[in-house]
Amino acid sequence: MAEARATDLGPRDARDRLIVALDVPGVDEARAMVETLGDSVSFFKIGFELVFSGGLGLAEELARAGKRVFLDMKLLDIANTVTRAVTAAERLGVTFLTVHAYPQAMTAAVAGRHGGRPGLLGVTVLTSLADGDLLDAGYALGADELVAARARAALHAGMDGLVCSALEVARVRQLVGPGMMLVTPGIRPAGSARGDQKRVTTPRDAVAAGADYLVVGRPIVEASEPRASAEHIVAEIAAASA
Repeated sequence: MAEARATDLGPRDARDRLIVALDVPGVDEARAMVETLGDSVSFFKIGFELVFSGGLGLAEELARAGKRVFLDMKLLDIANTVTRAVTAAERLGVTFLTVHAYPQAMTAAVAGRHGGRPGLLGVTVLTSLADGDLLDAGYALGADELVAARARAALHAGMDGLVCSALEVARVRQLVGPGMMLVTPGIRPAGSARGDQKRVTTPRDAVAAGADYLVVGRPIVEASEPRASAEHIVAEIAAASA
């Protein structure tokens, strides 16, 4: 069994545990949000919407500026393509890169990385999916069991961490041990709208369950005062970590 290699990928402080999802239409809006948030945030997620609007260049720009970047590409393709994609992504300087947690894809991703970065995260089950959605998609397992199966596969493949709902974090931590980074999307502060998320929890509960990083998008980027919203979440993380 391969060992997870997340040696320097862990959070440095409470502020570093918050990953703000730059789910905005374009690079100009993303830069403006980064400027608005200032030093209240040190870690940003760039996903498909922004990548298709020039976000790969922004990822490099943020990394050069000392920010940490979570490039959420959810790679899934034939092994050779995944291996080459990870090799190409190394030059961006990002902290994390996501791969769908299929055994072949994860093994190929690990084979494509030649240095310590990017940290490779296996995406277990999207937080927008519930058991009924998985059944409709042809899966025989519910979310809890499918997440557990993919967590075991990620550990075996030598991945650095996993993306999972905070509802599954405690069980996943038991399965993979302390060496893997656990990143939880679907975080909603008390009183926030769920939107299209189904398996959600609060920042405090996610930290208490054992999450290393929390991904928050709309409750911050769509807030009337994004910086204040981010600072409130960081304070909640710090309190839960104490």
